[in-house]
Amino acid sequence: MTSATSQPASPATPAAAPQRRTYGPAVLALAVGGFGIGTGEFAIMGLLPEVAQELGVSIPRAGHVISAYALGVVVGAPVLAVLGARMERRALLMALMAFFALGNFASALAPGYASLNLLRFATGLPHGTYFGVAALVAAGLAPAGRRAAAVGHVMLGLTLAVVVGVPLAAWMGQALGWRVAFALVGAIGVLAIALVRRWLPRTPAPVQASALRELGALRRAQVWLTLGVGAIGFGGLFSVFSYIKPTLLELARLPPEALPFALALLGLGMVAGNAVGPRFMDRHLLGTIAGLLVWGCAVLALFALTAPMLPWALASTFLVGTLGALGPALQVRLMDVAGDAQALAAALNHSAFNAANALGAWLGGMAIVWGWGWASTGWVGAVLALGGLAVFGLSLAHQHRTRSGR
Repeated sequence: MTSATSQPASPATPAAAPQRRTYGPAVLALAVGGFGIGTGEFAIMGLLPEVAQELGVSIPRAGHVISAYALGVVVGAPVLAVLGARMERRALLMALMAFFALGNFASALAPGYASLNLLRFATGLPHGTYFGVAALVAAGLAPAGRRAAAVGHVMLGLTLAVVVGVPLAAWMGQALGWRVAFALVGAIGVLAIALVRRWLPRTPAPVQASALRELGALRRAQVWLTLGVGAIGFGGLFSVFSYIKPTLLELARLPPEALPFALALLGLGMVAGNAVGPRFMDRHLLGTIAGLLVWGCAVLALFALTAPMLPWALASTFLVGTLGALGPALQVRLMDVAGDAQALAAALNHSAFNAANALGAWLGGMAIVWGWGWASTGWVGAVLALGGLAVFGLSLAHQHRTRSGR
Protein backbone atom coordinates (compact mmCIF):
# COMPACT_ATOMS: atom_id res chain seq x y z
CA MET A 1 0.00 0.00 0.00
CA THR A 2 1.13 3.49 -0.77
CA SER A 3 2.00 5.40 2.36
CA ALA A 4 -0.77 7.73 3.46
CA THR A 5 1.61 10.63 3.45
CA SER A 6 2.91 9.97 -0.05
CA GLN A 7 1.00 10.80 -3.21
CA PRO A 8 -0.11 8.35 -5.85
CA ALA A 9 1.21 8.24 -9.34
CA SER A 10 0.89 11.31 -11.48
CA PRO A 11 -1.97 11.34 -14.01
CA ALA A 12 0.67 11.21 -16.70
CA THR A 13 1.80 7.74 -15.65
CA PRO A 14 0.17 4.58 -17.03
CA ALA A 15 -0.77 3.44 -13.50
CA ALA A 16 -2.83 6.55 -12.88
CA ALA A 17 -5.70 5.75 -15.29
CA PRO A 18 -6.84 2.57 -13.52
CA GLN A 19 -6.40 4.35 -10.21
CA ARG A 20 -8.74 7.16 -11.32
CA ARG A 21 -11.34 4.58 -12.35
CA THR A 22 -11.02 2.83 -8.98
CA TYR A 23 -10.99 5.88 -6.73
CA GLY A 24 -14.63 7.02 -7.03
CA PRO A 25 -16.34 3.63 -6.51
CA ALA A 26 -13.86 2.67 -3.78
CA VAL A 27 -14.50 5.84 -1.78
CA LEU A 28 -18.25 5.39 -2.27
CA ALA A 29 -18.00 1.86 -0.86
CA LEU A 30 -16.06 3.12 2.16
CA ALA A 31 -18.54 5.97 2.67
CA VAL A 32 -21.47 3.51 2.71
CA GLY A 33 -19.75 1.76 5.60
CA GLY A 34 -19.40 5.13 7.35
CA PHE A 35 -23.07 5.82 6.67
CA GLY A 36 -24.02 2.56 8.39
CA ILE A 37 -21.79 3.25 11.38
CA GLY A 38 -23.11 6.79 11.76
CA THR A 39 -26.70 5.60 11.58
CA GLY A 40 -26.04 2.92 14.17
CA GLU A 41 -24.28 5.34 16.52
CA PHE A 42 -26.83 8.16 16.48
CA ALA A 43 -30.21 6.57 15.75
CA ILE A 44 -30.55 5.18 19.28
CA MET A 45 -30.64 8.74 20.64
CA GLY A 46 -34.10 9.20 19.16
CA LEU A 47 -35.36 5.78 20.30
CA LEU A 48 -34.51 5.83 23.99
CA PRO A 49 -38.15 6.13 25.16
CA GLU A 50 -39.09 3.00 23.18
CA VAL A 51 -36.04 1.09 24.45
CA ALA A 52 -36.73 2.14 28.04
CA GLN A 53 -40.38 1.14 27.87
CA GLU A 54 -39.76 -2.33 26.43
CA LEU A 55 -36.85 -3.16 28.73
CA GLY A 56 -38.55 -1.73 31.82
CA VAL A 57 -35.94 0.89 32.76
CA SER A 58 -35.91 4.68 33.01
CA ILE A 59 -34.93 6.79 30.02
CA PRO A 60 -31.68 8.02 31.70
CA ARG A 61 -30.77 4.40 32.44
CA ALA A 62 -31.57 3.39 28.87
CA GLY A 63 -29.14 6.12 27.82
CA HIS A 64 -26.34 3.97 29.17
CA VAL A 65 -26.48 1.94 25.96
CA ILE A 66 -25.15 5.07 24.19
CA SER A 67 -22.27 5.26 26.66
CA ALA A 68 -21.60 1.53 26.21
CA TYR A 69 -21.19 2.01 22.45
CA ALA A 70 -18.90 5.02 22.92
CA LEU A 71 -16.76 3.03 25.37
CA GLY A 72 -16.51 0.28 22.79
CA VAL A 73 -15.18 2.79 20.26
CA VAL A 74 -12.58 4.12 22.69
CA VAL A 75 -11.36 0.62 23.61
CA GLY A 76 -11.66 -1.01 20.21
CA ALA A 77 -9.92 1.61 18.08
CA PRO A 78 -6.38 1.10 19.40
CA VAL A 79 -6.74 -2.64 20.11
CA LEU A 80 -8.08 -3.66 16.69
CA ALA A 81 -5.76 -1.28 14.84
CA VAL A 82 -2.75 -2.95 16.46
CA LEU A 83 -4.08 -6.48 15.98
CA GLY A 84 -4.90 -5.81 12.32
CA ALA A 85 -1.64 -4.02 11.49
CA ARG A 86 -0.39 -6.77 9.16
CA MET A 87 -3.71 -7.62 7.50
CA GLU A 88 -4.48 -6.81 3.88
CA ARG A 89 -6.56 -3.63 4.07
CA ARG A 90 -9.61 -4.74 2.09
CA ALA A 91 -9.92 -7.94 4.12
CA LEU A 92 -9.52 -5.97 7.36
CA LEU A 93 -12.24 -3.49 6.39
CA MET A 94 -14.62 -6.30 5.44
CA ALA A 95 -13.94 -8.10 8.73
CA LEU A 96 -14.54 -4.92 10.73
CA MET A 97 -17.80 -4.21 8.92
CA ALA A 98 -18.93 -7.83 9.38
CA PHE A 99 -18.28 -7.47 13.12
CA PHE A 100 -20.31 -4.26 13.14
CA ALA A 101 -23.21 -5.79 11.17
CA LEU A 102 -23.37 -8.86 13.39
CA GLY A 103 -23.34 -6.65 16.48
CA ASN A 104 -26.37 -4.75 15.22
CA PHE A 105 -28.28 -7.89 14.27
CA ALA A 106 -27.52 -9.29 17.72
CA SER A 107 -28.61 -6.00 19.34
CA ALA A 108 -31.96 -6.38 17.59
CA LEU A 109 -32.37 -9.73 19.39
CA ALA A 110 -31.09 -8.64 22.82
CA PRO A 111 -33.28 -10.24 25.51
CA GLY A 112 -32.73 -7.59 28.18
CA TYR A 113 -31.06 -4.41 29.39
CA ALA A 114 -27.74 -5.95 30.47
CA SER A 115 -27.31 -7.94 27.26
CA LEU A 116 -28.13 -4.88 25.14
CA ASN A 117 -25.42 -2.86 26.90
CA LEU A 118 -22.89 -5.64 26.36
CA LEU A 119 -23.83 -5.96 22.69
CA ARG A 120 -23.65 -2.21 22.10
CA PHE A 121 -20.18 -2.17 23.65
CA ALA A 122 -19.11 -4.99 21.31
CA THR A 123 -20.70 -3.28 18.29
CA GLY A 124 -18.67 -0.12 18.95
CA LEU A 125 -15.33 -1.95 18.94
CA PRO A 126 -14.70 -1.82 15.14
CA HIS A 127 -15.93 1.77 14.70
CA GLY A 128 -12.67 3.68 15.09
CA THR A 129 -10.45 1.18 13.30
CA TYR A 130 -12.82 1.06 10.32
CA PHE A 131 -12.72 4.84 9.87
CA GLY A 132 -8.98 5.00 10.48
CA VAL A 133 -8.09 2.30 7.94
CA ALA A 134 -10.70 3.60 5.46
CA ALA A 135 -9.13 7.07 5.65
CA LEU A 136 -5.67 5.64 4.99
CA VAL A 137 -6.86 3.59 2.02
CA ALA A 138 -8.80 6.51 0.51
CA ALA A 139 -5.81 8.84 0.93
CA GLY A 140 -3.57 6.29 -0.77
CA LEU A 141 -5.95 6.03 -3.75
CA ALA A 142 -6.54 9.78 -4.06
CA PRO A 143 -5.22 11.82 -7.00
CA ALA A 144 -2.32 14.13 -6.27
CA GLY A 145 -3.27 17.02 -4.00
CA ARG A 146 -6.61 15.47 -3.02
CA ARG A 147 -5.68 13.57 0.14
CA ALA A 148 -7.83 15.61 2.54
CA ALA A 149 -10.72 15.57 0.07
CA ALA A 150 -10.56 11.75 0.00
CA VAL A 151 -10.72 11.58 3.79
CA GLY A 152 -13.58 14.08 3.76
CA HIS A 153 -15.51 11.97 1.27
CA VAL A 154 -15.21 8.92 3.52
CA MET A 155 -16.36 10.96 6.51
CA LEU A 156 -19.23 12.32 4.40
CA GLY A 157 -20.94 8.97 4.89
CA LEU A 158 -20.94 9.58 8.64
CA THR A 159 -22.40 13.07 8.29
CA LEU A 160 -25.04 11.98 5.75
CA ALA A 161 -26.18 9.47 8.34
CA VAL A 162 -27.32 12.38 10.52
CA VAL A 163 -29.43 13.77 7.64
CA VAL A 164 -30.81 10.56 6.12
CA GLY A 165 -29.94 7.43 8.07
CA VAL A 166 -30.89 8.60 11.57
CA PRO A 167 -34.36 9.94 10.60
CA LEU A 168 -35.03 6.77 8.59
CA ALA A 169 -33.99 4.49 11.45
CA ALA A 170 -35.95 6.61 13.94
CA TRP A 171 -39.08 6.44 11.78
CA MET A 172 -38.77 2.69 11.36
CA GLY A 173 -38.06 2.29 15.06
CA GLN A 174 -41.13 4.26 16.08
CA ALA A 175 -43.38 2.53 13.54
CA LEU A 176 -42.07 -1.03 13.81
CA GLY A 177 -40.03 -1.09 17.04
CA TRP A 178 -36.47 -0.15 17.96
CA ARG A 179 -35.23 -3.65 17.15
CA VAL A 180 -36.08 -3.08 13.47
CA ALA A 181 -33.87 0.01 13.49
CA PHE A 182 -30.87 -2.07 14.60
CA ALA A 183 -31.69 -4.67 11.95
CA LEU A 184 -31.72 -1.90 9.31
CA VAL A 185 -28.24 -0.80 10.39
CA GLY A 186 -27.03 -4.40 10.17
CA ALA A 187 -28.38 -4.60 6.62
CA ILE A 188 -26.49 -1.42 5.66
CA GLY A 189 -23.36 -3.08 7.04
CA VAL A 190 -23.91 -6.11 4.80
CA LEU A 191 -24.33 -3.81 1.79
CA ALA A 192 -21.06 -2.06 2.68
CA ILE A 193 -19.24 -5.41 2.81
CA ALA A 194 -20.47 -6.27 -0.68
CA LEU A 195 -19.44 -2.87 -2.07
CA VAL A 196 -15.99 -2.96 -0.45
CA ARG A 197 -15.42 -6.46 -1.83
CA ARG A 198 -16.54 -5.35 -5.29
CA TRP A 199 -14.90 -1.94 -5.62
CA LEU A 200 -11.92 -1.71 -3.27
CA PRO A 201 -8.64 -2.96 -4.75
CA ARG A 202 -6.49 -5.32 -2.72
CA THR A 203 -4.24 -3.10 -0.62
CA PRO A 204 -1.51 -4.89 1.33
CA ALA A 205 -0.33 -3.51 4.63
CA PRO A 206 3.08 -1.79 4.58
CA VAL A 207 5.89 -4.35 4.34
CA GLN A 208 7.29 -3.46 7.76
CA ALA A 209 3.88 -3.28 9.46
CA SER A 210 3.68 -4.84 12.91
CA ALA A 211 1.86 -4.39 16.19
CA LEU A 212 5.06 -3.07 17.79
CA ARG A 213 5.56 -0.47 15.09
CA GLU A 214 1.96 0.73 15.40
CA LEU A 215 2.40 1.11 19.15
CA GLY A 216 5.29 3.42 18.33
CA ALA A 217 2.70 6.11 17.61
CA LEU A 218 2.16 6.40 21.35
CA ARG A 219 5.73 7.64 21.77
CA ARG A 220 5.12 10.66 19.55
CA ALA A 221 4.19 13.88 21.36
CA GLN A 222 2.51 15.30 18.26
CA VAL A 223 0.13 12.33 18.10
CA TRP A 224 -1.00 12.95 21.69
CA LEU A 225 -1.30 16.71 21.13
CA THR A 226 -3.41 16.21 18.00
CA LEU A 227 -5.63 13.76 19.83
CA GLY A 228 -5.96 16.35 22.59
CA VAL A 229 -7.15 18.94 20.07
CA GLY A 230 -9.90 16.55 19.00
CA ALA A 231 -10.88 15.37 22.49
CA ILE A 232 -11.25 18.97 23.75
CA GLY A 233 -11.91 21.15 20.71
CA PHE A 234 -14.47 18.83 19.15
CA GLY A 235 -16.34 18.63 22.46
CA GLY A 236 -18.01 21.96 21.73
CA LEU A 237 -20.07 20.44 18.92
CA PHE A 238 -21.28 17.64 21.19
CA SER A 239 -22.05 20.01 24.05
CA VAL A 240 -24.72 21.61 21.86
CA PHE A 241 -25.70 18.49 19.88
CA SER A 242 -26.47 16.47 23.01
CA TYR A 243 -29.10 18.98 24.19
CA ILE A 244 -30.26 20.46 20.89
CA LYS A 245 -33.76 18.94 21.17
CA PRO A 246 -34.80 20.43 24.55
CA THR A 247 -32.99 23.69 23.77
CA LEU A 248 -34.98 24.28 20.59
CA LEU A 249 -38.27 23.00 22.00
CA GLU A 250 -38.20 24.72 25.39
CA LEU A 251 -36.09 27.83 24.82
CA ALA A 252 -36.64 28.69 21.15
CA ARG A 253 -40.28 27.44 21.24
CA LEU A 254 -39.83 25.30 18.15
CA PRO A 255 -43.06 23.41 17.30
CA PRO A 256 -42.48 19.69 17.99
CA GLU A 257 -43.49 18.73 14.46
CA ALA A 258 -40.64 20.90 13.11
CA LEU A 259 -37.95 19.15 15.15
CA PRO A 260 -36.89 16.73 12.35
CA PHE A 261 -36.31 19.76 10.11
CA ALA A 262 -34.14 21.40 12.78
CA LEU A 263 -32.10 18.23 13.29
CA ALA A 264 -31.70 17.94 9.53
CA LEU A 265 -30.25 21.48 9.53
CA LEU A 266 -27.54 20.32 11.94
CA GLY A 267 -26.80 17.36 9.69
CA LEU A 268 -26.75 19.53 6.57
CA GLY A 269 -24.25 21.78 8.32
CA MET A 270 -22.03 18.75 8.88
CA VAL A 271 -22.33 17.79 5.22
CA ALA A 272 -21.45 21.34 4.16
CA GLY A 273 -18.44 21.42 6.46
CA ASN A 274 -17.14 18.09 5.16
CA ALA A 275 -17.73 19.14 1.56
CA VAL A 276 -16.05 22.56 1.76
CA GLY A 277 -13.39 22.11 4.44
CA PRO A 278 -11.13 19.66 2.57
CA ARG A 279 -10.72 22.17 -0.27
CA PHE A 280 -8.62 24.25 2.12
CA MET A 281 -6.99 21.40 4.04
CA ASP A 282 -5.01 20.07 1.07
CA ARG A 283 -3.42 23.51 0.65
CA HIS A 284 -3.18 24.92 4.18
CA LEU A 285 -3.84 22.15 6.71
CA LEU A 286 -2.52 23.87 9.85
CA GLY A 287 -4.20 27.15 9.03
CA THR A 288 -7.47 25.33 8.36
CA ILE A 289 -7.38 23.58 11.74
CA ALA A 290 -6.70 26.85 13.55
CA GLY A 291 -9.39 28.61 11.53
CA LEU A 292 -11.97 25.89 12.31
CA LEU A 293 -11.28 26.18 16.04
CA VAL A 294 -11.64 29.97 15.94
CA TRP A 295 -14.80 29.52 13.86
CA GLY A 296 -16.02 27.08 16.50
CA CYS A 297 -15.60 29.62 19.29
CA ALA A 298 -17.59 32.19 17.31
CA VAL A 299 -20.36 29.88 16.12
CA LEU A 300 -20.94 28.24 19.51
CA ALA A 301 -21.07 31.62 21.23
CA LEU A 302 -23.53 32.77 18.54
CA PHE A 303 -25.71 29.75 19.32
CA ALA A 304 -25.75 30.71 23.01
CA LEU A 305 -26.78 34.26 22.14
CA THR A 306 -29.45 33.38 19.57
CA ALA A 307 -30.96 30.24 21.14
CA PRO A 308 -34.08 32.09 22.44
CA MET A 309 -34.85 33.53 18.96
CA LEU A 310 -36.21 30.77 16.74
CA PRO A 311 -35.13 31.88 13.22
CA TRP A 312 -31.63 32.78 14.43
CA ALA A 313 -31.44 29.62 16.54
CA LEU A 314 -32.12 27.52 13.45
CA ALA A 315 -29.47 29.39 11.45
CA SER A 316 -26.88 28.96 14.18
CA THR A 317 -27.81 25.26 14.48
CA PHE A 318 -26.76 24.84 10.84
CA LEU A 319 -23.51 26.72 11.51
CA VAL A 320 -22.73 24.54 14.54
CA GLY A 321 -22.97 21.52 12.23
CA THR A 322 -20.20 22.90 10.00
CA LEU A 323 -17.73 22.20 12.82
CA GLY A 324 -17.81 18.59 11.66
CA ALA A 325 -15.10 19.65 9.18
CA LEU A 326 -12.62 19.42 12.04
CA GLY A 327 -12.81 15.62 11.85
CA PRO A 328 -11.13 15.15 8.44
CA ALA A 329 -8.64 17.92 9.22
CA LEU A 330 -7.38 16.20 12.36
CA GLN A 331 -7.40 12.83 10.57
CA VAL A 332 -4.99 14.20 7.96
CA ARG A 333 -2.89 15.89 10.64
CA LEU A 334 -2.49 12.54 12.40
CA MET A 335 -1.34 10.97 9.13
CA ASP A 336 1.36 13.63 8.92
CA VAL A 337 2.66 13.26 12.49
CA ALA A 338 2.29 9.48 13.03
CA GLY A 339 5.30 8.49 10.93
CA ASP A 340 5.20 4.75 10.22
CA ALA A 341 2.43 4.06 12.78
CA GLN A 342 -0.40 5.22 10.55
CA ALA A 343 -3.17 2.73 11.34
CA LEU A 344 -3.16 3.18 15.12
CA ALA A 345 -2.96 6.96 14.96
CA ALA A 346 -5.79 7.16 12.42
CA ALA A 347 -7.99 4.88 14.53
CA LEU A 348 -7.25 6.80 17.74
CA ASN A 349 -8.74 9.88 16.09
CA HIS A 350 -12.17 8.34 16.61
CA SER A 351 -11.39 7.44 20.19
CA ALA A 352 -10.65 11.14 20.68
CA PHE A 353 -13.95 12.13 19.08
CA ASN A 354 -15.89 9.81 21.36
CA ALA A 355 -14.02 11.24 24.32
CA ALA A 356 -15.12 14.67 23.02
CA ASN A 357 -18.69 13.37 22.86
CA ALA A 358 -18.55 12.28 26.49
CA LEU A 359 -16.78 15.47 27.67
CA GLY A 360 -19.06 17.85 25.79
CA ALA A 361 -22.26 16.11 26.89
CA TRP A 362 -21.10 15.94 30.52
CA LEU A 363 -20.01 19.58 30.78
CA GLY A 364 -23.08 20.81 28.92
CA GLY A 365 -25.29 18.78 31.24
CA MET A 366 -23.52 20.15 34.30
CA ALA A 367 -24.09 23.72 33.11
CA ILE A 368 -27.80 22.99 32.78
CA VAL A 369 -27.98 21.27 36.18
CA TRP A 370 -26.24 24.26 37.79
CA GLY A 371 -29.08 26.45 36.56
CA TRP A 372 -27.30 28.28 33.75
CA GLY A 373 -30.05 27.45 31.24
CA TRP A 374 -30.29 25.56 27.97
CA ALA A 375 -28.34 28.21 26.05
CA SER A 376 -25.33 27.65 28.31
CA THR A 377 -24.33 24.61 26.25
CA GLY A 378 -23.18 27.07 23.58
CA TRP A 379 -20.92 28.90 26.04
CA VAL A 380 -19.53 25.57 27.27
CA GLY A 381 -18.87 24.64 23.65
CA ALA A 382 -17.11 27.92 22.94
CA VAL A 383 -14.80 27.37 25.93
CA LEU A 384 -14.03 23.84 24.72
CA ALA A 385 -13.23 25.12 21.23
CA LEU A 386 -10.93 27.70 22.82
CA GLY A 387 -9.30 24.90 24.83
CA GLY A 388 -8.74 22.92 21.64
CA LEU A 389 -7.14 26.00 20.08
CA ALA A 390 -4.79 26.29 23.07
CA VAL A 391 -3.73 22.64 22.70
CA PHE A 392 -3.19 23.21 18.99
CA GLY A 393 -0.99 26.17 19.85
CA LEU A 394 1.10 23.89 22.06
CA SER A 395 1.35 21.44 19.15
CA LEU A 396 2.66 24.13 16.81
CA ALA A 397 5.10 25.40 19.44
CA HIS A 398 6.42 21.86 19.99
CA GLN A 399 6.77 21.40 16.23
CA HIS A 400 8.73 24.66 15.93
CA ARG A 401 11.06 23.72 18.81
CA THR A 402 11.69 20.28 17.31
CA ARG A 403 12.53 21.68 13.88
CA SER A 404 14.79 24.38 15.29
CA GLY A 405 16.61 21.83 17.45
CA ARG A 406 15.78 23.51 20.77
